Amino acid sequence: MSDQSGPWLTDRQQATWQRFLLTTHLLDEALDRQVLRDAGLPHTHYGILVTLSASPDRRMRMSDLARTLRHSPSRTTHAVASLERSRWVRREPCTDDRRSTWAVLTDDGAAMLERTAPGHVAEVRTRLFDRLSDEQVDQLAAICDILLAGLDPVPADPRAHVASAPAGPTDPPPVADRLDVA
Repeated sequence: MSDQSGPWLTDRQQATWQRFLLTTHLLDEALDRQVLRDAGLPHTHYGILVTLSASPDRRMRMSDLARTLRHSPSRTTHAVASLERSRWVRREPCTDDRRSTWAVLTDDGAAMLERTAPGHVAEVRTRLFDRLSDEQVDQLAAICDILLAGLDPVPADPRAHVASAPAGPTDPPPVADRLDVA
């Protein structure tokens, strides 16, 4: 198992791989528990709300939303349907493209996000950033960029896909910009 040129991972690589899997699994579970407890929705649905809040007019085409979040169209449709039942999102026909549908963050959805986000940010800080030095955060970002470059042909920041209109002088920034956590 320690032959670098063979098909197996080295002992060091295997140990690192197992730590990586456990870390990402436990972090994902912790964030999911927090959002379920505070908002009654899965972390992936919370991510949809954050993404919509950062979009111009709090709306995105369903296909763009799916692509941005790296979800299948059917997964996105099911998640948005669930968010519609909670009145946090609504779907609207796209007038300039009859094949498309808009997902729109409602005022109720934005308010729920405003209430839930501080607890989510605190959870992310507690579980991740409070444990790392500034240098380690920079290293983690660089490592993620390297890994993402090999995994995903589109930019790493999902908001890079969202054409952002500048906020007016009296408009508050989108919730996602103030909280910066999905």
